[in-house]
Parts: sequence; structure tokens; C-alpha cells
Amino acid sequence: MIAQLKPQLSPQEYLDWETQQPIRYGYIDGQVYAMTGGSIPHNLVAVNLIALLKPHLRGKHCKVLSSDAKIAVTEEGPFHYPDISVTCDERDSKAQNYICYPCLIVEVLSSSTEAFDRGKKFRHYRQIATLKEYVLIDPKQMSIECYRLNQQGRWELFHYIGDSEDRESNSNQIELVSVGLNLSFKQIYEDIDLTGDRSF
Repeated sequence: MIAQLKPQLSPQEYLDWETQQPIRYGYIDGQVYAMTGGSIPHNLVAVNLIALLKPHLRGKHCKVLSSDAKIAVTEEGPFHYPDISVTCDERDSKAQNYICYPCLIVEVLSSSTEAFDRGKKFRHYRQIATLKEYVLIDPKQMSIECYRLNQQGRWELFHYIGDSEDRESNSNQIELVSVGLNLSFKQIYEDIDLTGDRSF
């Protein structure tokens, strides 16, 4: 993300202004920030996971959304663009500009946004009452951190780490409880070279 030095905008001013922009902007405390593109592995992880989520949730009145879909933490903001979000809430069924009631949010990590995804953004997301699971996926190695809200209202971390055998196995190892989906590292990291040159 790249912060933009602009006059303070109200949430409605931001929403009106962003519709006129050629790129996407998030919104925090009256300020906007530009959304930057990701690497090819970053994109592949997101595409792979969306391709797995969509058929699994078909017919269940859920929406699987990509990084072009905005989330409102509250109607007053902040507004973020996660890499993947899922909402099964009837209140989002007719959403046009942003959703408010996701059950699952996934961020694919990158060096420029990792600290933000782990810190301030996760603090914002935890304000969403319907959110049950927050997932961080490392596109450079088989590492998936899954934060789940337990029955006591506390966030628990489940860290899945894969190895070379997992890379070739289709056995289910990662569980997304919020949507009832079991996944393998092979499915999530399909078509991604975890050992090659990443300089281009």
C-alpha cells in the first residue's frame, strides 16, 4: 500500500471520490492509500484458493470475492481490499460497493504489506462481529497462519507448515472452519515455483 497525502475525507467523500479513480484506494481515519499490485506467486495463491472456495460454496448463499471487492469494517470505515473474502450473510446479498459481514478474510503476504496485514489491518478486521477466520498465506513458502475465533471470543492461531512431501500430496491438511473446507498444500500452491528465481 502507498499512503496518499490528501485533505481529510469523510467516509462518504471517500466513497464518492474513489469511484472516479483509475485504481483502488483503501481508507483509514480520513486518509486514503493506494492499492499496489502483487507478484505472480501472490496472484496464483489467490486464484487457486478462489477456485477451491467457489464450487465448495455454490448453492449455499455465499459470495466469494477477490481483491477488487471492498470490506467496510463499519459504515464509517476503515475500508480495506483483502485478497479474498467470503460472506454468507443475507445483509450482504445485495451489496454493490462493499460488504460488511464477512465470515472469512484471506490475505496473501507480500514484503511491502506483511506488517500491516499482521498488525493494524487485523486489529480493524477483529471489529467485524461476523468474522470467524482470518488467514495469512505466504506465497514464498508453504506456511499458512489461520486465526480462528473460539467460543470464548478469543482469537487462536493454527499454523500450518508444509514440506516437500506435502507439495506432492493431495491429502487434506488445512481446515477452513468458517466455510467447512479442507485443503491440501498441493492445491493452494499449485503452479507456484517455490525454489526458482523470483527476480522477474
